[in-house]
Amino acid sequence: MAMTRSQRIGAATLAAAALAAPFEGLRQWAYRDPVGIPTICFGSTRGVQMGDFKTKAECEALLTAEMDAAISAVERCVPGLPTQMLAAWGSAVYNLGPVLVCDPFRSTAARLLAEGRLLEACDQLPRWNRAKGLVLPGLTKRRAAEQELCRA
Repeated sequence: MAMTRSQRIGAATLAAAALAAPFEGLRQWAYRDPVGIPTICFGSTRGVQMGDFKTKAECEALLTAEMDAAISAVERCVPGLPTQMLAAWGSAVYNLGPVLVCDPFRSTAARLLAEGRLLEACDQLPRWNRAKGLVLPGLTKRRAAEQELCRA
């Protein structure tokens, strides 16, 4: 029996959070990421101020809510992707923002996804391993894991 849309989105959200969390790591006190952006929990940056603190439960809830928003953005821009691809792109969008999958003028991956060239789009993920122009080894490893899931 095929999954419903809601089941597929739910499964992708769980898989994307499970993929992203180890790469992001849990930090309950706000810190500056490698390029200086105030960050907390599992890589959350929205509204974070240095000195902020969140409980583990608050961090887990924040990850779930923000990953759900990332998955929803992917589903809105590229509806109907298989669960594993939705999860891979959701993890990447959680980290990079929706331009990756939604803006074919600024992202080759988005253009390929829009054209239905899904596996070619997966192969674009490793290119998104920079922050403010710097190649970050953690992003390189994460994009490789996302690419592997995307192509599964």
